[in-house]
Amino acid sequence: MNTRLLKAFVTLAQAGNYAAAADTLSISQPALTKQISLLESRLNVTLFDRGRHGTTLTPGGRRLLPEAEKVLRQMTAFMQHASQVEKGGEGLLAAGFGLSSFTFAPQCIARFRAVYPGVDITLEDLPSAVQYDMLQSGKLHIGFVRVPPAAPLSYHTLFEDQLVCVVPADDGTTVAGWLKQKPLLRLYPDRGRGLNAQTDRFLDENQLYTASVQQSEDIQTIVALVAAGVGVALLPKSVMHIAPPGLKTLPLSGKATRWQVGIAWDPRREDLIRDNFVRMVTEMTDAG
Repeated sequence: MNTRLLKAFVTLAQAGNYAAAADTLSISQPALTKQISLLESRLNVTLFDRGRHGTTLTPGGRRLLPEAEKVLRQMTAFMQHASQVEKGGEGLLAAGFGLSSFTFAPQCIARFRAVYPGVDITLEDLPSAVQYDMLQSGKLHIGFVRVPPAAPLSYHTLFEDQLVCVVPADDGTTVAGWLKQKPLLRLYPDRGRGLNAQTDRFLDENQLYTASVQQSEDIQTIVALVAAGVGVALLPKSVMHIAPPGLKTLPLSGKATRWQVGIAWDPRREDLIRDNFVRMVTEMTDAG
């Protein structure tokens, strides 16, 4: 049934006369009369009694009015929902992030959620290599990763990160000296493929050697072990916000100490929500 007829019914019931209802609907009285007659014909129910004192609902009209109002409210809600979907304001955004975007990615999610509260967002800590695969399979919509990724993924560079040597104390010992004294704390290969490769490039470039290696599942554990004096670590500078106050960092130099971090997506998949997110993140970094 055409909701235009239901709106005419509800408006006339609320106004109590054809002139006021027609004015509210911005139509002529004959047009409103025709709509009401058509609705009564389709329902096979007389909805109004028209007398000298105005227009009143029949018993049948009174029974049907609440349902008509409910249908119109539902239609309004549906159209608002459809408008949000059309604008990318409702739906799902699956995002991945890595070590270098440990704080930046959640900040972006928080800002996006404030603008698009109707979007459900998931954020998962994943190595860049895993994110590349998940982006192409459609399991992720966007990823905060090392860039550039391989084709067909598109990307936008956000910032540069760099390695620092994290030690329990700054007592004048060099990086080479620490590596001889303490185990090098590293992530397991499946958790830190990119960071481990970066570490290996730095060690090879500077001809540095480690006394021993101890592997861990996550960065938080590595930082805690360094603070306890168990070993030292080569970590992204961007994650040092989680380090306790007593922990020290030693700067490193060389080509192998720096890499680019960006946001990546698969352009072969159309996704308005993802596009809105990418636009917001790029505007954030370009402006700042």
